[in-house]
Amino acid sequence: MLFALCIAATAQQTGKIFRIGFLFNSTASGSASLVDAFRQELSKLGWIEGKNITIEYRFAENKGPERLTELAADLVGLKVDLIVASAPPSVSAAKNATSAIPIVITNTVDPVGAGFVASLARPGGNVTGFSGLAVELGTKRLEILKDTVPKLIRVGLLRGPTGSITTDLQMKELRPAALALKLKLEEIETQPDAKGLESAFQTAKQKRVQAIMTIATRGFFAERKRIVELASNYRLPAIFFQKEFVDEGGLMSYDVADRTDSYRRVAYYVDKILKGTKPADLPVEQATKFELVINLKTAKQIGLTIPPNVLTRADRVIR
Repeated sequence: MLFALCIAATAQQTGKIFRIGFLFNSTASGSASLVDAFRQELSKLGWIEGKNITIEYRFAENKGPERLTELAADLVGLKVDLIVASAPPSVSAAKNATSAIPIVITNTVDPVGAGFVASLARPGGNVTGFSGLAVELGTKRLEILKDTVPKLIRVGLLRGPTGSITTDLQMKELRPAALALKLKLEEIETQPDAKGLESAFQTAKQKRVQAIMTIATRGFFAERKRIVELASNYRLPAIFFQKEFVDEGGLMSYDVADRTDSYRRVAYYVDKILKGTKPADLPVEQATKFELVINLKTAKQIGLTIPPNVLTRADRVIR
């Protein structure tokens, strides 16, 4: 281990610049705050862009698996020393592109179920990082929504196409959860763009849904402002998978307490791997703190009274 650390230290002292690939399914603008958290933490650990690292950013702009495959191949062709991949589609593309280059994941739904790692404690292979809890938290959001909306029966669920790892893993849990809660899930497949979202909300109105949820994906996150506007225009209570939706005027969110923290933690994985630790020897981490955020201004605008038993559970209330 000391030998490996000496090699890494020598590499930095002799001016070696490590090249990091950053692969996102989403847009650059929609991911800016998360990327900034990652870069700032890397800087604290002594990794300075242009001095001892360079970062090759690749954003697929939500253009699907084929585009991600192209970008992953591009990064491998550049012979990057490590790839940071966010969300299952990006991780899948990176893993298919290389079994040799270390891959650090972040906010990835069920990496064991998706086949990215052998187990959380012993990942094996070239993949490790920070796992998201979108599957588990999705069912909790459904419960909170039922507690919030009186006589809730129909929930409109905005989702991506079947065959997406992110969508399929979440739907596998949400469908039985809805049955247990005696809720009817109206699944609305849509593309996360202006035209697709407008059509999705029109469909939701036709199906007479009483509330809205979305699958947790980077595509929907990037379009959060538009989704919040549509939910308000259609006067539909909605619970979201990140607090940034509520900051934009959304009604509620239930999520890990600090999602940017996962990107800061990814910086530690990058630091350790660049210093010689193998990905297979680094356990996958998961979030342990969660928060419910409620926007009372939005509740008033859509004519909804938040029940006291829900309000008292909120970690943050916007008045």
